[in-house]
Parts: sequence; structure tokens; C-alpha cells
Amino acid sequence: MSDVAIIGAGIHRFGRTDGVSGREQGLFAARAALADAGVDWADIEIAFGGSAAAGNADTMVSDLGLTGIPFLNVANGCATGGSALYAAANAIASGEAELALVVGFDKHPRGSFDPKPADWGLPDWYGETGLMLTTQFFALKLRRYMDQFGISERTLGLVAEKAFANGALAPHAWRREPVDLETILASPLVNDPLRKFMFCSPAEGGAALVLASAARARALGRKPVWLKAAVVRTRPPGSFEVFSPALDLERGPSPTVLASKAAFERAGVGPGEIDVAQLQDTESGAEIMHMAENHFCADGEQEAWLAEGRTRLGGKLPINTDGGCLACGEPIGASGLRQVYENVLQLRGEAGPRQVDGARLAYSHVYGAPGLSAVTILAA
Repeated sequence: MSDVAIIGAGIHRFGRTDGVSGREQGLFAARAALADAGVDWADIEIAFGGSAAAGNADTMVSDLGLTGIPFLNVANGCATGGSALYAAANAIASGEAELALVVGFDKHPRGSFDPKPADWGLPDWYGETGLMLTTQFFALKLRRYMDQFGISERTLGLVAEKAFANGALAPHAWRREPVDLETILASPLVNDPLRKFMFCSPAEGGAALVLASAARARALGRKPVWLKAAVVRTRPPGSFEVFSPALDLERGPSPTVLASKAAFERAGVGPGEIDVAQLQDTESGAEIMHMAENHFCADGEQEAWLAEGRTRLGGKLPINTDGGCLACGEPIGASGLRQVYENVLQLRGEAGPRQVDGARLAYSHVYGAPGLSAVTILAA
């Protein structure tokens, strides 16, 4: 996909914005991305967007303008943003359009995500046992992984400590105060082994990108960030995923493993060449497991990586440089695009105090229920 470029990026800050709807936050991000790209809404030829709880993205044409373009709603759980980007990139690569807008937004109520089993094709008993409550499911999955590969609770705390330190440097983050390791490890236990500061919170926010063909990017005189790969994969047999009512005894691959492998192959690069990465961190353990599933280390090596600071700013591979979901919260429709927004800033050299020196290749990974992952690789 080296013929597809990102030429504009915009964001509405994450967290809580009383009196502003999720859709309005999406509009703010879309207009910011258009301005950043130096184009008007009338120039956009196709758009993709999504929201889980704040309405349909296509209704934004009422405010942006009734230009008649195709605007497709995308719904893929937490991977909505990555899926919308995938669709837009393929629309440009196929020649369907030369300029595309991708947008995601949401506005969730306070409290844990606790969807209805029937909406996911599951029987009532699955919810009655508490497994639709995301805090409980992720804790069960993580406890199994920790016991298998020797991950300590301290390592979970180090992930959260890093997230809040990075979030303090990101203007669009929600949690902008550092939290020390001792406070994190002493915070109330929510679902063993995960504590209060180890979970992200449902949130609000919007993020948007403008994509262009190589020819259009050059004609506009924009400095592009090149999209080397955009991949989406669903769960294979044997994967242990959210909202899965059964578990195979033999651990199989995951959608993330499949998406990551395909993205590296498509981009023609390897994990060791990535300079900065944004990985789904719905809770501390998710980042740890996704480090291995995205091929950056082997299962169990995360213990040493975190202890040695390899994923911090200035480390071997800075991960979640804006604080990730832990510091930004997770508005489902916007979360995956926030990751790409952050990588665009990193590759432009515009990330301020959280800038990764010399970043040339950036990686993002978002995971959604009921087991699908989207991966993008960007190049300066």
C-alpha cells in the first residue's frame, strides 16, 4: 500500500466532555483532519466511520455538507477505527477514490462495558456467570497467561506506571497525572490479578484521518506519512478471545498473531525495525500479551522487557507513547484511530516531549470483540 498516504490527522481530546455529544466530538476531529490536510470536505470522495454508542457516523454529512459521496458506517467493536482505516486504504489502492476521510467517535456512560449476550450470539447463561463483564473476562484470560509464562503482578504495575507517565505528556489524553508503582500495586483489587489503576475506562473522544493517493498527496504538496500495511483478521480455531463460550485445551493462534504476521509481510519489514508501537491495552495484561502476539518478543520475555524499561520513552521499543487506553480511556469508535493519530505525530516529529527520536517506522494494533484485530504499519 505504498501508494496510499495519510495527509491529515485530527483529534478531539479523550475523557469526559460534558455537554458535547460523541458525534460532535467526531465532527471536531474530522474538521481538524481536513484542515491539517489542507482540503475541504467537498474534496473528499469517500468516507468510513464508526461509533458503538453515539450514533451513526454517516449522519455527519448533515453538518459537513451534502456532497453525495458514499459514507459507510463501520462496526467492529474496539477494532472499528482500524477496520475503517483498512476500508479507506483499500478504496484508494483500488482506484475507487483519491481522497478519503476516516473518522471514529464515541461517548460511553461510566462503568464497565457489560453488553447483552444475545447481541453477540451467546446464551443468557454466559452473562449470568459474569463473563460479559469485560473486567472479569480479561482478568481470567490474564491469570491463565501469567501462570503459563511467569508474569508477575509488578510487571502489570509497570505497564500502568508507564502509561500514566506518557499520558501526562499528551494533550489529548484523559489521565494526565503520573501514578507511581507503589500506589498502583496498593490500589483496590477489581478482578484478580487486576487492580483499579490497571484498567482503562469507557470514555469519550473523536479521531479522524485524511487518506490520499500518492499522486494526490504530491499534487497537494503535503508531506505524507505512508501507509505500508493495513490488515484486519478474525479469530482462528483455538484462540482464547473475549465473548468465547468455550476454550480449547490446546492454545491456538489469535487474530492478532494473524494480522501482525500479514502486516509485516505486506510492509516488507520485521518487528525489529519498528521504532514506535501502539498496542491495545484495555488493561495492563492486554499490552503484555499483545507484545508477544505482535511478534515483538516471546511469551514470558515481557517480564525482562518491562523491568529493563525497554518499552518506555527512550527504550528499545517505546509502546503506547500517549498513554494508550489506560491514560486516554477507550471510546470504542475512536480508539484505534487515536493510535494512528499518535503514530502520525511521531513520524512527523510533532509529538513534543514524548517524541521518539528518529522514528521512521510506526506500528499500531487494535483488538476488538469477539476476537478480531487490525494492524497498521506507517513509514515516514
